Amino acid sequence: MCNIPTVKLGIVATSRDCFPIDLSERRRAAVVAACKAKNIEIYECPVTVENEKHALAALADVRAHDVNALLVFLGNFGPEGPETILAQKFGTPVMFAAAAEESVSILASERGDAYCGMLNASYNLGLRGIKAYIPEYPVGTAEEVAGMIADFLPIARIMLGLKSFKIFTFGPRPYDFLACNAPIKPLFDLGVEIQENSELDLFESYNAHANDPRIPGVIADMEAELGEGNKMPGILPRLAQYEITLLDWAEKNRGASEYVAFANKCWPSFQTQFGFVPCYVNSRLTRQMIPVSCEVDIYGALTEFIICCATQAAPTLLDINNTVPADLYASDIAGKFAYKANDVFMGFHCGNTPACYLQKPTMKYQLIMHRGLEPDKEPDITRGTLEGDIIPGEITFFRLQGSADAKLSSYIAQGEVLPVPTHSFGGIGVFAIPEMGRFYRHVLVAKHYPHHGGVAFAHIGKALFSALALLGVETVDFNQPAGMLYKGENPFA
Repeated sequence: MCNIPTVKLGIVATSRDCFPIDLSERRRAAVVAACKAKNIEIYECPVTVENEKHALAALADVRAHDVNALLVFLGNFGPEGPETILAQKFGTPVMFAAAAEESVSILASERGDAYCGMLNASYNLGLRGIKAYIPEYPVGTAEEVAGMIADFLPIARIMLGLKSFKIFTFGPRPYDFLACNAPIKPLFDLGVEIQENSELDLFESYNAHANDPRIPGVIADMEAELGEGNKMPGILPRLAQYEITLLDWAEKNRGASEYVAFANKCWPSFQTQFGFVPCYVNSRLTRQMIPVSCEVDIYGALTEFIICCATQAAPTLLDINNTVPADLYASDIAGKFAYKANDVFMGFHCGNTPACYLQKPTMKYQLIMHRGLEPDKEPDITRGTLEGDIIPGEITFFRLQGSADAKLSSYIAQGEVLPVPTHSFGGIGVFAIPEMGRFYRHVLVAKHYPHHGGVAFAHIGKALFSALALLGVETVDFNQPAGMLYKGENPFA
């Protein structure tokens, strides 16, 4: 199952009819060549848009070639009406960029003035209410425009993904985790479908998969993935049956949507009825870029899917969980990394992080659940977590959330996982985000975000910020540097 979109990018050049058309076409060809040098596939539309009929011809051509993301390229000043009509009729995602003047030699007779034309194009986009992606500085050489296109690709995947995305839920939000209970109306505003189901639906489907002939093959794949970490092989048949259940549910119920994710209840009655903890299966589906969020966290599933589209890699969902003890900070962080004590924290979840992001991933049991459900017994129904310290490297903590008044808000914070042993259980790591203490107080606490955050294993703040702007998310917070006060932050503290 391919669960994120493939972007097929096209470029259409525009030309104002009082400027040389061949200038725009030469510059378009140069952008295409620069893209190929960067291994960016792009379809070069042969129609150059000077008027409305050209706009319709270009639209027909790119549609005939299955283009699903478009660069409207101002090779010279450009006709602001026709080029924005093209963008309007094409729809999302569309990008605008313009050509810089190459050298002194063209200034006397072949100056393009696209720097000026970009202003008129932006004005007309506003008149038509078109949300187009415009780079931070949208005028450049062919090589620079190719770099802008590279930045556009993850944004385009996010926009395409959300146009055909469905989230399946199983069970109500747990009472003890009302923070994950958020209005779903903003999701419909984004075009996201929600199919809410009972835990009984899931239980019935799971039981119907007993003795499924595919189970041994899934067990073998789990054994290969776990390797030496396969410490509880007896639980694998139940987990394999559950994995097949979810995959079949997705195929049977995707309906008109191309891409899917799950937000599933996972405790406490899950263990007593299903007989296992579902964390490892959640990790395996998420590794296939079919996110499965814990505790019926619908916005967590949405957040993870956006990360999948941005990175073309699996995410994870973690609790912003606990402080780093003073003795651990003193022994392993202070003097070795440029972080204050309140810049670091531990990100944790029971065992849903994909094996590729864990050091020595190991099948274990959920310690906290075991204390409550199987005291003084060998673990049985609490088996199924994938545990280990999270690998060090760059990360982005991100969440898109529906607020109590049904508005979308978000945060983005780039940082890293430190190469520091956690001495703890679950899927867990020592995270470092500059000025995390202030971010925690003035964003996460002050703006009522829940404990779950999506984790991308890369720095993707630039793409996320631009995509959220196109989606109309007005509030996007970040970890502000020292000296840049948050609204309401005490300047004397």
